[in-house]
Amino acid sequence: MEINGKVVNDQVRYADLGLSPELMRAIDKKGYVQATPVQGGAIPYFMEYKDVIAKAPTGTGKTFAFGIPMVEHIDPESRDVLGLVLAPTRELAIQIRDELRDLCAFKEGVRTVCLYGGQPIDKQITQLKKDPQIVVATPGRLMDHVKRRTVRLDKVQTVVLDEADRMLDMGFIKDVTRILDLMPKRRNLGLFSATISREVMDISWVYQRDPVEITVRADEENKPDITQYRLDVERNEKVDTMVRLMEIGGYDRVIAFCNTKNMTDRLAGLLRMRHITCEPIHGDIQQRVREKTLQKFREGQLRVLAATDVAARGLDIDDVDAVFNYDVPDENEYYIHRIGRTGRAKRHGVAFSLVSNITEGIRLDDIQKNTGNNIQYVHLNAQGELEPGKK
Repeated sequence: MEINGKVVNDQVRYADLGLSPELMRAIDKKGYVQATPVQGGAIPYFMEYKDVIAKAPTGTGKTFAFGIPMVEHIDPESRDVLGLVLAPTRELAIQIRDELRDLCAFKEGVRTVCLYGGQPIDKQITQLKKDPQIVVATPGRLMDHVKRRTVRLDKVQTVVLDEADRMLDMGFIKDVTRILDLMPKRRNLGLFSATISREVMDISWVYQRDPVEITVRADEENKPDITQYRLDVERNEKVDTMVRLMEIGGYDRVIAFCNTKNMTDRLAGLLRMRHITCEPIHGDIQQRVREKTLQKFREGQLRVLAATDVAARGLDIDDVDAVFNYDVPDENEYYIHRIGRTGRAKRHGVAFSLVSNITEGIRLDDIQKNTGNNIQYVHLNAQGELEPGKK
């Protein structure tokens, strides 16, 4: 880990961070003892209301890095919004809300609400009338509430943009800047991101003052343990190849990524024809249905989740056996976030990329070159067994 360009290798325990007994009880209940590098780096500065810009790989504990200080700072007697977290997707917002509630388990009187599109706004207005001190929101829905005057942000002290690169890349920069301009009493701003894009730096230059820069590199300590394979197969053999690989590996929880909404629907249907439980998840599916599908997947009622890249970030699923790139992704970054759904929480993960034409092959070669990932060539032999292959 680097802090302001200086390498810091100190291992930090939560017990050494000077946290309140209530927060320590919540952390102990989760079974955590050792803070991750991004937590050990960010928490002390956040506790002092310093601006922070943190670059860390997906799955390294960024939520607790800003969540612990935010919860510590909340006055349970207050009836104002004091902490705000902005997230790019509904799934990530819900996940952050749930983790913050876990941290508030023993801090009586601290209330958290989640605001996102796709849920009836009246239900959210009812929750806001309970005077939560922490709001987790997607930018668009938060602006809806601001316009309706159902939420006030003038007393907010701490603001966090989680997955900042993704949020700004999705076109939320105008909403984000409007929201930041509504908080005259803001004491600190945290930008947490897997990559630091030009747009993230623009926000930092305008809205942060002497930010502490924390960089956690994907070294062997925090790099996910994911074995990556490439199989060259005919397009019409992709489904059967995927099914065979699931049988060989005994994978019971699989996410298969497709590049289009139509392809996720088709893949789900093709797998169901082969008696494998699968449902699609993409942007055209109603939020209520998406949440129900995710819940079924978490509970083991679905063996496969067929998803577009809307599901690559922010899903509260951390024990996926294998990821399939049914379609090779269009961008290098998508590949990183797709395979990052497996191999989490120190578990071993597996990712398969199914290549059916020259274009996909060139794209995967480019991904391997630019991301530094080791993608092994394999194929199914005549007996239907997996063995090393040649390019």
